[in-house]
Amino acid sequence: MSNRLLRVNELMQREISAFLHSRYSSETVGITISGVEITGDLREAKVFYTVVGGEPENAKAKKWLRSKLAEIRSMVAKNVVIRHVPLLTFHLDTSATRALRIEGLLDEIGGGEKPV
Repeated sequence: MSNRLLRVNELMQREISAFLHSRYSSETVGITISGVEITGDLREAKVFYTVVGGEPENAKAKKWLRSKLAEIRSMVAKNVVIRHVPLLTFHLDTSATRALRIEGLLDEIGGGEKPV
């Protein structure tokens, strides 16, 4: 991935997170924007988020984020200077859960011993 795309990803993550937590502080207490992946042509962006809690909270967060999609995209158009405002899609980030599961499996294989 190019350096420019990495900077755009980080900028969009920071702007979306700051907007949500300043404008909707009570609704977004358990939601964290964990990353953004924008396509090379800057037309589409996947916004990854994590939610504190279980499956019911995940579903509520997904529905809430989708309801605010137009407002978030409008904010991106104003605050992020790029030629095209990307189409945003929200995806639950499961990488932390997967990492914990893999770590647990590795601990089982290794007999529970942690390296020094």
